[in-house]
Amino acid sequence: MQEKALQRVTIYSDGACSGNPGPGGWGAILDCHEPKARKEISGADPHTTNNRMELSGIIEALRLLRRPCEI
Repeated sequence: MQEKALQRVTIYSDGACSGNPGPGGWGAILDCHEPKARKEISGADPHTTNNRMELSGIIEALRLLRRPCEI
């Protein structure tokens, strides 16, 4: 039996805040290779840290995936 290949997804992510702690935001792009598709997501927090925003983008992107993928 031949195994079905996992869908390939590239995730680009970044986050930052003004002051540490302070107001911050994050963004991520999910780039699906086959079928070709792209989704952009973002969010913000009025009182956060830079590290939290850096991690939030990738966490939220991974949360959108509905099946096993090659990341």
